[in-house]
Amino acid sequence: MTAPSTDKNPNVFLLGVVMGRRKTIDWDAVLEAAERVSATQGSSAMTIDGVAEAAGISKGGVQSCYANKEALIEAMLDRWALLYDSQIEQVGVRPGNGRDAINAHVTVTANETAASRSKSAALFGALLQSPDPLKWTQAWYAKRVADIDLRTSEGRGLRLAFLATEGVFLLRFCGFIKIDEDEWKDIFEDIKGVLG
Repeated sequence: MTAPSTDKNPNVFLLGVVMGRRKTIDWDAVLEAAERVSATQGSSAMTIDGVAEAAGISKGGVQSCYANKEALIEAMLDRWALLYDSQIEQVGVRPGNGRDAINAHVTVTANETAASRSKSAALFGALLQSPDPLKWTQAWYAKRVADIDLRTSEGRGLRLAFLATEGVFLLRFCGFIKIDEDEWKDIFEDIKGVLG
């Protein structure tokens, strides 16, 4: 086995030469397979074997990219965070401004597509199966609210909007409350009303 190729795509792992042809594994395709397995079959099905089958590669192929399930989940978290950050950048958040950050978070969550909700749900399910990424998740959430001044009524309103956003997402994802698209929009109009 050789090290990951960095000259063209750092997310493609070169497995070596077999009968004059290089075999490669696309790391992103492995992550997509893991998300698909978790979203469609449940988080308990997201094993190295299950991901390998969904990706159409061997168990060793998955492990050549991600040594174990925890590394795979961490990579899923990192990929999700990059997507989230790019969506936040599109909203135009000023660094260090808690109000803008919470407004952007509410906007991004309200406008999630079915595909991005599925990715988030898959990730959430995977987190339930592995305690190690909990610290990553706690740090991510702490960063979202770090610039809120809770000594002010505005700061407490921002915290409330943030928690309401996360709560409604999780309630919908878990199926505890059936929320259609129209009601989803209404809820987020109410949350945005708290933000002023």
